[in-house]
Amino acid sequence: MEDNYIVDRIREPSTRRYGFNLLVKAYQERVYWHVRKMVIDHEDANDLTQNIFIKVWNNLERFRAESGLFTWIYRIATNECLSFLKKKRRSYWVTMDTLENDLSHKVDHGAYISGDEIQLKLQKALIKLPDKQRMVFNMKYFDELKFEEIATITGTSVGALKASYHHAVKKIEKILSED
Repeated sequence: MEDNYIVDRIREPSTRRYGFNLLVKAYQERVYWHVRKMVIDHEDANDLTQNIFIKVWNNLERFRAESGLFTWIYRIATNECLSFLKKKRRSYWVTMDTLENDLSHKVDHGAYISGDEIQLKLQKALIKLPDKQRMVFNMKYFDELKFEEIATITGTSVGALKASYHHAVKKIEKILSED
């Protein structure tokens, strides 16, 4: 379904709810997996995804269509993930190592986590990256977004994103070679 069709339904007061339902149907799964790769835990990802769509609903009148609908939603999702992780560290007085161990445990024992041994090792390596590097890596590697798209979503220059991705790849290679 075309974003323009969804936006037109949302902008029309009589079809606003219908348009929003189309938006959720079009993007909910992608947003969930984007969030899930960052927070690891299914319950947290589920809650965050719901919060993201509430935020989208509350801010629909601010969407100017200067960027695509997907880009706008992903920007909200990205910011929510980073805020959630920062808040989690602060509110629970969690050190980076403790958070890494917790997330690593969820990768190993999570009811909704599957994958072969290599995939699980990659997930554990990603957990050790700084949040923003992990986000860039996930968007580039898993979501297959172009650096230009990631730049629009994150508000970061393409050059900085390329450097961040390069550093993330090198760290992952190092972590995987140590195992």
